Amino acid sequence: MSSAESRTGEVQDVRETANRLRIAISAFTRRFQEVARIGDLSNPQLTALSRLDRLGPMTTSALARRERITPQAMGATIASLEALGLVERNPDATDGRRSILSLTAEGRTAIQSGRNAVDDKVTAALKDSFTDKDIETLSAAAPLIERLAGLL
Repeated sequence: MSSAESRTGEVQDVRETANRLRIAISAFTRRFQEVARIGDLSNPQLTALSRLDRLGPMTTSALARRERITPQAMGATIASLEALGLVERNPDATDGRRSILSLTAEGRTAIQSGRNAVDDKVTAALKDSFTDKDIETLSAAAPLIERLAGLL
């Protein structure tokens, strides 16, 4: 086999891995979102709550940048979360024109209850259907998948 043929095979292997990851992660994400539903909150609302929970208080525009959507779209999502009492605005101490978003106690409870439901469901699936070796492999793969997500 020539080196060109070898490289072509390697590229195909990497492409196949990328395709399998895309399919698997998409399926996992769909099921995850079904389990993670909190009341009637939409996916954008759940995502905004989760970001504020993980990253801490931030502006609407910073949150929009993180999600790669327009500030106007994020503003509509945040307004709906404010109306539900899950998010609050406070003046930015360094720039009076901006406001900082943070979770309310109700927002933290909502996001935690959703995470707990997902964690409970995944834990049960792992215990019931995976070997210790499978779980060890998934645990080792998690940081790699996080790193890959950060590079996209």
